[in-house]
Amino acid sequence: MTDAEDAQKDDLNRLLFEPNVLINGPIEEKTITSFLDQVAAVRSGDQDLVLELTTVGGDADAARRIALEVKLFSRHSERPAYCVGKSYVYSAGVTILAAFDTPNRYLTADTFLLIHERRISGSFELSGPVTACIQMVQEKLAMLETAQRLEKEGFQELLRGCKMSYDELFQRARTNCYMSAQEALSYGLIGSILL
Repeated sequence: MTDAEDAQKDDLNRLLFEPNVLINGPIEEKTITSFLDQVAAVRSGDQDLVLELTTVGGDADAARRIALEVKLFSRHSERPAYCVGKSYVYSAGVTILAAFDTPNRYLTADTFLLIHERRISGSFELSGPVTACIQMVQEKLAMLETAQRLEKEGFQELLRGCKMSYDELFQRARTNCYMSAQEALSYGLIGSILL
């Protein structure tokens, strides 16, 4: 093997087998704490950030907080951050994946992404004076409009420099878009597939 081939094999092994940050499971509030602790350890050393990501998704706002930390690491440590999605990166996990520079996003060959519209659940009851009821409806509408704006920003971040248009992704996301690693690569959403 040449020196270049040896270096490439070492890089591949590091990405596949030596992550220094792990998210394996649902994205929730406690995931943020675990992630911050792991990133603090990486930041205190001289390593690049290598995240292994396998998730069924979860809390969209927790994912946004983790994504922010990825961006802060890249900007302030002046070291690259890499994400390796393995087997499934669903929903809120795609928000995290999108925080990485596109060439530094990797998926294993068996991985599927699930991209969909932001989900909101809940109900509210209108009761009281009309003015108060209008206020409650306006507050809910403001929450929904903010969620829609955040969703659009997240989709645009995922699409940074790729071949898919926002409109195409949005139309597919409306009906739960399951995207294979190969399809994600063909659209330029990831940098490479790791076998």
